[in-house]
Amino acid sequence: MRTEKKQKRHQEIAEAAYALLASHGYGGTSMLSIAKAAGASNETLYRWYGDKQHLFAEMVQDNAAAVKAELEASLNKDADPAAALGQIGARLLALLTSERAIALNRAAASDSSGTLGATIAEAGRDTIAPLIGRLIERLMQDRNSTVDDMAEITETYLGLLIGDLQIRRVIGQMKPLSDADCIARSKRALTLLRRLYPE
Repeated sequence: MRTEKKQKRHQEIAEAAYALLASHGYGGTSMLSIAKAAGASNETLYRWYGDKQHLFAEMVQDNAAAVKAELEASLNKDADPAAALGQIGARLLALLTSERAIALNRAAASDSSGTLGATIAEAGRDTIAPLIGRLIERLMQDRNSTVDDMAEITETYLGLLIGDLQIRRVIGQMKPLSDADCIARSKRALTLLRRLYPE
């Protein structure tokens, strides 16, 4: 666990990385340029993160941390899965359409190596989607569904929740969502899921 001082320094480094990402893209952002912008040594960045990919992976994990923690808490207690999914869906949608997530996705779209996209997928979706799947499985525990069924149901839910909103934000065709928008969209996704897959 990071000390308070190290956590503050990590946040400053992340802010510098986001600013460079917005102006230079992933390919044009180096560990050295991040270090200079953050007023840190290049050696410190490599010691803390290993390389640029791992730094950005930590930034993605930071973004997803609150949603991941809420999902894990819901799975570790006897929370009503429908209520938990409604709340988490709204928070996930707010996260995925946030300025930081959009900056990362814009940079990933311009990264011809695919490295940043793979990092985002691994640190974000590949971590969060299975947890959502477990919550949906709890919601639909009386369905006698197979593992493949649950994977399909989870994908359907994520499609209903997110749709093309993130890509529309990435290409600048949509303004940020309000909290009310996220809550309404989350409720709609859950309602439609239950119609498609009656319990």
